[in-house]
Amino acid sequence: MRIGLLTEGGYPYVSGEAGLWCDRLVRGLGQHEFDVYALTRSERQEARGWVPLPPQVSRVRTASLWDAEDDGVVYGRRARRRFAEHYGELAATLSATVPGQVPGAAGTVSRAESEAAPDQSALEADRFANALYGLAELARDEGGLPRALRSETAVRALERVCRAPGAHRLAREARVPDLLTVAARLERALRPLSLDWYEDDGLGAVDLCHAASGGTAALPGLLARHFCEVPLLVTEYGVRLRAHYLTDPDSSPSIRALLAAFHGRLAAETYRRAALITPGNAHARRWQERCGADRAKLRTVHPGMDATPFAEAGESPECADPRTLVWVGRVEPAKDLVSLLHAFAEIRKEEPGARLRIVGGPADPEGAAYLAHCKGLAAQLFPDEADGPHAVGSNPVSFEETGGPELPSRADAYASGALVVLSSVVEGFPAGLVEAMFCGRATVSTDVGAVVEAIGGTGLVVPPRNPRALAEACVALLRDPERRARLGAAARARALELFTVEQNVAAFHGIYLDILSRTPARRVVLDETGEPVPFSAPAEGHVPGRWTESTARAAVRGGPGWATDAPVRATVRDPASEKAPAGTSGGPAPDASDMGPPAAVPLTAIDEPSAMASVPVTEGVR
Repeated sequence: MRIGLLTEGGYPYVSGEAGLWCDRLVRGLGQHEFDVYALTRSERQEARGWVPLPPQVSRVRTASLWDAEDDGVVYGRRARRRFAEHYGELAATLSATVPGQVPGAAGTVSRAESEAAPDQSALEADRFANALYGLAELARDEGGLPRALRSETAVRALERVCRAPGAHRLAREARVPDLLTVAARLERALRPLSLDWYEDDGLGAVDLCHAASGGTAALPGLLARHFCEVPLLVTEYGVRLRAHYLTDPDSSPSIRALLAAFHGRLAAETYRRAALITPGNAHARRWQERCGADRAKLRTVHPGMDATPFAEAGESPECADPRTLVWVGRVEPAKDLVSLLHAFAEIRKEEPGARLRIVGGPADPEGAAYLAHCKGLAAQLFPDEADGPHAVGSNPVSFEETGGPELPSRADAYASGALVVLSSVVEGFPAGLVEAMFCGRATVSTDVGAVVEAIGGTGLVVPPRNPRALAEACVALLRDPERRARLGAAARARALELFTVEQNVAAFHGIYLDILSRTPARRVVLDETGEPVPFSAPAEGHVPGRWTESTARAAVRGGPGWATDAPVRATVRDPASEKAPAGTSGGPAPDASDMGPPAAVPLTAIDEPSAMASVPVTEGVR
C-alpha cells in the first residue's frame, strides 16, 4: 500500500529520536511505499540535511513553518468576507475556552459549557471544525492564506471576540501586542492549510495518512481526509498539547490561554477524525483520553528501539563496576540532577566507596547554566579527598560526555556502572531507561511519566524530588548484588520483548492492514450488471500485476467534490508495459480527467526530547 508519512521537525531531516523512529519504521516496511510530507521548524534544521532514504520512499515534499514569506495572494471583497466569517468563528471558539482545560473531554469543559446543554461541547467542536475546513476551502479556492492570516482583519477579529460578552477573563485581558502575537502564532500553525498537497497527485493518491505526531503535523492528514476521504492514523509518543503547556513560560497569561485553547481544539478534532490513534505508552494514552479521544480508537504501540548497540553490554553484566552509579541523558532542569547529587551525598555516608558518573551534555543555554550549577553543587558537597598529604584528591562525582576515549558510546556509559539512576521530575517515555534495560542493568527511577509502565517489575521506583528515598533505594541495590543481577536480567528480557524495532514494525504493519480493511474504497469496481465487486480494490493493487478482470469498470465514490460521478471503464494492464512510471506505486497511470485543479501554492517536490522524609520504596507496579 501507499503511505503518506506526515512529520513536523523530524524525518527525513537529521534531528531527534522522532526522526530515528520514522526511519526505522520506513526501513522495516519495505513491502510498502512511502511518500513523506515534512514540515520544518527552523532554518538550522533544513541546513543539517536529510538522513539517507531507503528505496521505498518514492517522494519527499517539504514546507516551512519558520519563514515569513508572503504568498502574494490578494483577496477580493467576497473572499475577504469569507475569511472574516471563518476566522471570526475559529477565534470565538478560543476566547470562550477555559485555559488549562481540554475542550471536548468529559469533565474538562468551561464553566459556560458545563452550565449549558449537555451537547454544547460537541456543538463547539463542530463550530471549530467548520471554521477550520472553511479556511482550508478558502485557501484552495483563492491560492493561499498567509497574507490574510497576518492581516489587520485577523487581528480585529481576535480583538472583537475577546471583547465580546461571554469571553473568558484572560481573553478579555489580552492587549494589542498579545493579539498580534497570537495572530502570528496562529498563522504559523495554520500554514498547512495553504499547501498544494491535497490533490489527486498528492495526498489524494495515498491509501493512508500516518501522522508521526499530533498538532500541526496531523493537520495535512485532516485536510486529506476532508478533501479526499483518506483515512488518518495518528501516533504520539509525546502528546503535543502537553508539550505546549510545558513550554513558552515567559508569554503573558492571555497569549498562553488563547494558544492553549487552539491546540486543545485542534487535538480534539484530530482525535475525532482519526481512524486509529496509537499512543506510545499509558501516560500519553491518558492525555489523549482527556483531550477527547474515543477509547475504542486507542491502541498502545510501544516505541521501537535498536537493541543491537547494547547487546555486548547486556551479555556481560559482570564487567560493570559494582560501586558505580550512572546517570545518562540530556542535562536540563527537568532531569533534577540537584536531587540526585543530594541523594548521592546520603549514599556516600552509607557506602563511602560509591561513585557517580553523570554522562550527557546540555542542549541549550538554559541547560548549560544548569550544568554549571550542578558542577558547583558537586564541588561543595564532595570536596576533593586525598589518601595522604602527598596524594591528589579526586571527586566521586564526574561530569562526562560520550564520544571520548573512556566512553565512546552510550552503551559504554551504561556498561561502566552496576546501577542506572533516573531522577527526572518530568518525563514522557524514558528511552534512556530502556537503553539501560537492554544493557541488563538494574534501575532506580522516579515515578514520573511512563517510567513504571516501561520497567514493569524490573526496577525500583521512588517519588520524585525525594533525595532520601532515592538514596535508600540505591543503597539497597548496591548492598545486594544478587538482587541487582536478577533485576537486570529481568529488565533486559522485558526490553527485548516489548521495545524492539521488530515488534514496533510488526504492530504498525497490522494496523495499516486493519485500517485499510475497514475503509470504504474510494473507487468502486462494478461488474457487467453494475453491481459492486467485493474486494475489488485491495491494498495489493499497487503491486504490478493483474488484480481485476478486463470486464470490470470503476466508479468514483466519495473523494473530492470536483471529481466526476460518472462510471469509467477500468484500466487493463498491458503485459508489455508492466513497469510502472517513475513516481507511481505500480498502479495504472491516472487519466488527465481525474486530476485535480492546479496547485495553490507551489512547493518543492523532490523525488528524493528536598524533602528528606523516609518514603517506602516499591519494586514494580504499585
